[in-house]
Amino acid sequence: MKENIYQFKFNQLDGEEVSLSKFQGKAILVVNTASFCGLTYHYTGLEKLYQKHKENGLVIIGFPCNQFGKQEPGTAEEIKDFCNLNYEISFPMSTKVDVNGENAHPLFKYLKSELKGTLNNSVKWNFTKFLIDRDGIPFKRFSSTIEPEDISTSIDKIL
Repeated sequence: MKENIYQFKFNQLDGEEVSLSKFQGKAILVVNTASFCGLTYHYTGLEKLYQKHKENGLVIIGFPCNQFGKQEPGTAEEIKDFCNLNYEISFPMSTKVDVNGENAHPLFKYLKSELKGTLNNSVKWNFTKFLIDRDGIPFKRFSSTIEPEDISTSIDKIL
């Protein structure tokens, strides 16, 4: 059987551990996020995507990361408050993780090995997006410059 993402877990901002197997049968969009980035406005588009597609089986999971310009310096509580107050985020959010380097979250190590990047496999910036199909198989990677609404067609393909 081909490896999938269901073997991985993450901790939500409230500290609760969640296994990705909870989302079996759903399409998943994994995004590394940051509160103080020029692309933070992507939260608006991500929430719209989530509202549009969640009834059809899309889950979005935000993974705050402070590895790019130290643009996510806050605590879990500060990140949660920021997302709620400024963007009314309703999709699951992880505690802060690394996406590159030896301390990278295992999910990101796996996603980068399955969906290669340009030049090298590292995540280049905040709001890089990884789309996973309903079988837990990585489907497509989108750079941080791709607007959330521009991946709707790819989401439709796997839903």
